[in-house]
Amino acid sequence: MAERQRRSPRQARAGATVDAILQAALQLLRTEGGARFNTNRIAEAAGVSIGTLYQYFSGRPAILAALAERQAVEIRQRIADLVIADPSLSAIRAIVRVLMTSGERPEVQRLLTDAQAEHAGEGALAAHHLAFLSTIEGRAQLGVELTPESAFILTHAPISLLRAAAAEPALGLDPQALEDELVRLMEAYATALAGR
Repeated sequence: MAERQRRSPRQARAGATVDAILQAALQLLRTEGGARFNTNRIAEAAGVSIGTLYQYFSGRPAILAALAERQAVEIRQRIADLVIADPSLSAIRAIVRVLMTSGERPEVQRLLTDAQAEHAGEGALAAHHLAFLSTIEGRAQLGVELTPESAFILTHAPISLLRAAAAEPALGLDPQALEDELVRLMEAYATALAGR
């Protein structure tokens, strides 16, 4: 596994430098895609030297992985907030929508997803799963007892299906129809859990 960051930003200025690098990288991805995405262009866009960039990131894959991690943490928190505010079936569509609308073009989302899997390995999804459960523990009144297995299905099923959809653009899946089907799937499962 490659190192994610070379140095940890310990001071506010260093944290601001890392933020500038990541913001510039994300902007380049959004405007130009992955073809011209390289450390020289990122450093230039961030207003830092290439040496400064390499103090914090070992290269393009590490920057992509850091962007993916930030996105995953943000999405996880948004979903936790939804579940805590409304643990009923009516929140399922909002949760699916958060998962589907990262705000990134499919090409960018695939780059981020691949980078996260490559850098963090298969344990990345498990780590986010456990962090999500920790975030909602004692704060969300779900009305059902979640077993490790049912919690796994609730968190992994929609994410895994959306990853598969992103990896198979040739299928031409309609986003609204896919959202509807995912909502139907998750509502049926949640209803079955409540009926146990």
